[in-house]
Amino acid sequence: MADALSRWAGQLAAWAIPDHILEAAPESPWVLPQRVFTRRVDRQLTAPATPTHESVLSGLPGSVLDVGAGAGAASLPCAQVISRVTAVDTSTGLLDEFSRRARSLGLPHRVVEGRWPDVDVEPADVVVCAHVLYNAPDLERFVTALTAHARRRVVVEVAEAHPLTTLNPLWRHFHGIERPTGPTADDAAAALRELGLDPEVVRWRKEAKPEYAHFDELVDVTRRRLCLPPERADDVADALRGLGVDEGTPPDLGSSGREVVTLSWSVSRSE
Repeated sequence: MADALSRWAGQLAAWAIPDHILEAAPESPWVLPQRVFTRRVDRQLTAPATPTHESVLSGLPGSVLDVGAGAGAASLPCAQVISRVTAVDTSTGLLDEFSRRARSLGLPHRVVEGRWPDVDVEPADVVVCAHVLYNAPDLERFVTALTAHARRRVVVEVAEAHPLTTLNPLWRHFHGIERPTGPTADDAAAALRELGLDPEVVRWRKEAKPEYAHFDELVDVTRRRLCLPPERADDVADALRGLGVDEGTPPDLGSSGREVVTLSWSVSRSE
């Protein structure tokens, strides 16, 4: 019995928003803050390599497949030793941002809009996937496809705890409900081992940086994630201040967070 894989799927299923709250929401709570992703990649392009980049670089020079690429924060900082990169994502806007940055770096690239693993892409020397696993309840299918597409190495970056846990106090405050606390990166590692993989586990911490240009942007995204109407924006702002959020460096609550884990494993495959 696949205990770790079953626990993973069950814990993710528990994050479903209660029907009575979702049906009353004036806007979709599934907010994709594109500017957060573009700011992150632009910082990474000028910053020292993270443990994730170091793991990607250990499998290069060669080609890269970036799954859930966003604007390219996991792959584009390694551009100097990438021969070609393929980016997969569900967001057309973020893939456009990826292409714009890849072109500016002179990096041959292809973008594929779609959901992993339901896309048709070529294998690559290194497959990297950052901050997508918590959206993958069928972890076996997801990870098996990552490994099958890698010739040398798979690198996965995840938040140490499920990123939505940062919103739990606000769900309690505004809706009076308790939200889940799992799964975690340790649960992911256990599931990988259950699949017969032996991931290297590296824990690290991101430096605090502003994710939004203005506090009001954070307030608006958080309000929508909480299924609240626009007239509750001031209440959300007060609640965020009550949590100790620094208005000068507003983080994207519900995103990757500062405590991060890089999971990686080698693949031995003939050309």
